[in-house]
Parts: sequence; structure tokens; C-alpha cells
Amino acid sequence: MLALGWPLVLTNVAQTAMTTTDVIMMGHLGPRELAAGALGANLYMAVLIFGIGVMGAVAPMLSIELGANRHAVREIRRTVRQGFWAAATLVGPMWLCLWQGEALLAGMGQDAGLARAAGGYLQTLQWSLLPFFLYLVLRGFIAALQRPFWGFAVVLLAVGFNALANWCLMFGALGFPALGLPGSGLATTLSSSLMFGGLALVVSLDRRFRRFRLFGRVWVADWPRYRAFWRLGLPIGATLAFEVAVFSGAALLMGLIGPAELAAHAIAIQIASLTFMVPLGIGQAATVRVGRAFGAGDRDGVARAGAVAIALALGFMAATALVMLLAPQVLVRPFLDAANPGAAAVAELAMTFLLWAAVFQIADGGQVIGSCILRGLGDARVPMIFAGLGYWAIGLPLAAGLGFLTPLAGAGIWVGLAVALGIVAVLMLRRWFGRERLGLLAPT
Repeated sequence: MLALGWPLVLTNVAQTAMTTTDVIMMGHLGPRELAAGALGANLYMAVLIFGIGVMGAVAPMLSIELGANRHAVREIRRTVRQGFWAAATLVGPMWLCLWQGEALLAGMGQDAGLARAAGGYLQTLQWSLLPFFLYLVLRGFIAALQRPFWGFAVVLLAVGFNALANWCLMFGALGFPALGLPGSGLATTLSSSLMFGGLALVVSLDRRFRRFRLFGRVWVADWPRYRAFWRLGLPIGATLAFEVAVFSGAALLMGLIGPAELAAHAIAIQIASLTFMVPLGIGQAATVRVGRAFGAGDRDGVARAGAVAIALALGFMAATALVMLLAPQVLVRPFLDAANPGAAAVAELAMTFLLWAAVFQIADGGQVIGSCILRGLGDARVPMIFAGLGYWAIGLPLAAGLGFLTPLAGAGIWVGLAVALGIVAVLMLRRWFGRERLGLLAPT
């Protein structure tokens, strides 16, 4: 699990480091720019995460196929190509939505100035979706073949490029125009294109990958596999969308409380997102290991893969919770320039929010591992229902109630998030431990 998981973990951490870089640089533009960037980024994430979930069908489909037939080539190629088709299908409606970002945010009651700045940011950021989705398809392919290192190498290169591009395009360094927030969106688009181009080059040249000829006749329709891809990808996408949309909803609620609360929320959620990348990477490895064992009919292998993943993820998240409780000021300090007006108030709020982030660390690890190991069994529809129930029927209404009807204010929104994650984690893991009784190990 560790041999497969560590490159996936580092890839996720590196990808989050890109967004962390963006948030840090936005913070140095000023608290209002950071708040506007947080609004735009949350709207972007609402559609991005759904696409990430749909592209997440690649790894379990390939892993189950390779478990049943480790020499499969044609079936692997069919799934990857339809992943490309699904990516192309998704981005059109997403682009149309994000182009109207200012109007959407203003309609949600956000500050007009913040909505205008966020809209300009989104109109350069939105073009990163297609290359990023295509990159995810290729990353799922190399992960299913249990050779994920190249995904990490490509993202590591993109992290450095993204930092340089942000510096040049946001602040006007090295003779580039100072574009502010739109410069950050353009930097992300260029970085995502670099990630897809780099990984496409790897799978075309490396002898372990090129035999699959992934890009040959990619324009040819394969409707049966396309439909199969969506049957698994759609509920995975909906599951992730339910989760991330509740966090985006929390950010919108925080924006209604005040700009300082929104900026502090952006910092705290970025730190929590960074720690989340580790159990997510372990979960992605577990999807492959569970899928391979499931495809081979190895029930003991399925059980071992799930147990190891749960232990690793929960152990790590317990450790990060301690850091958030004991040293929140160390985590918050890099995100703000103390000389900016209002920075001290934002930092104080961010440290308060981190205390609640520490509370939900273990629950967050449990829910992502639960969904990933169930995904390895091809089980995605019931987890989708669990996510809708926990995040939207319970979590978001509770967050809104505590945030606006009690003195907790912003902290109340974080309490609601913690409760939602705990409910979903219990439901997911309960289903995993009841897999024999529920018939989830029957051949698909």
C-alpha cells in the first residue's frame, strides 16, 4: 500500500501546493483580494470536483479489469479513451457557468466589488479545466498499472512553474503585465496544460505505457464503454460534488458574515485541504489494490487492502489534528502579510477555525477512505446517497443555523462541517465492514 500510495500522496500534496501558492500570493495582494479569490475559487471548485469524481472512474475500472486479466490491453485502451470523451463532454457546460461567475455570486448576495473581482479571476481560471481533466485520466491509467511516480514528477515540475507564473502575472515581475487575480487564473491554466502535456509525453514514450497506444484513433466512438464509464463516474462525481459543494456553500455563508471571516476561512480550509491530500492518496492506492483483488476474486486481499488503508489514513489524520491544536499560529503565519490592514484580525479568526478543523480531521480521513475502498468494489451509488444525506440534508442546514442563529458565527459553520463529515464517515465505513452481508463482493 505504501509503495503505491506514497507517489499518489505526494502528487496530491503537490497539486494542493499549487492552490496554496495561489492563496498565499492572493493574501499578499490584500485581504479583499484574498476574499474575492476565495469566492471565485469556491465556485470553480464546485464544478472542478464533480469532474475529478467522474474522471475517478478510470482507476477502479482499469484495476478491476487488470485484476481479472493482467495482460489486458484493448479493454484498458477503451476505458482511457472514453475518459477523454467524458472530459470533453463535461467542460462545455462548466465553461458557460464559470463565465457568468460575477452574476452568479452577485445573485447569491455577495459583495458587488468582491463578486466583480472574482468574476474576472474565473474568466482566466476556467480554461484550466480541460487539460486538468485529461491529466487526471492519464494519472488514473498509470496508477492502475501501479506506476504512479510519473504523475508526481510532472506535478512537481508544475508546482515550480505555477509559482513563477503567479509571480510574473499577478505582480508584473520580469516585464510581464501586473494582472492581479486574473493573472493567477492564467497561471493555473498554463500549469494544468503543462501537467497534461508532460504526462501525455510520458505515456507515449515510456515502453511500459506506449504499448497501449492510448492516443490512436481517440476520435472513434465507443458508446458501450462510454455509457459504462458514466455509470460509475457519475455517482462518484456526485459524491465528491456533494462534499465539496457543502464546503463551497460554507464559504458563501462565511462571505455573508463578513470579508474578514471569509479570508480566515480561506486560510483554514486551505490548510485542512493540504492535510486531506494524504488520506486521499492512500485512498486512491486502496482503490487500485481493492479493485485488483476484487477483479481476481481474492476476498482476503480485499480485506487486507481495506484494513491497511483505514489504519494508515486515520493514524495520519490524528497526528495532524494534534498539530492544528498545538501550533495553529505557525500554520497561519505564511498566509498573511502582517503589515496589511486587517491582517491581525484575519489571523485570529483563522486560528479559531483551525481548532474546529482539528476536530473533524479523523472524520474527514474516515469518509474519504470509506468511499475509496467501496469504489474499488465498483460500489458508488449508495455512497453517493450517504454523501447527499450527510452533507446537504444535515450538515449545511446545521452550519447555517449555528452560523446565523447563535453567537458562534463563523465557528458555527465549522461545527456544522464537522458533524457532516462524521455522519458520512460512519455510514461509509459501516457499509465497508458489512460488504459480505450486503453482497458487494459478488462478481460484477
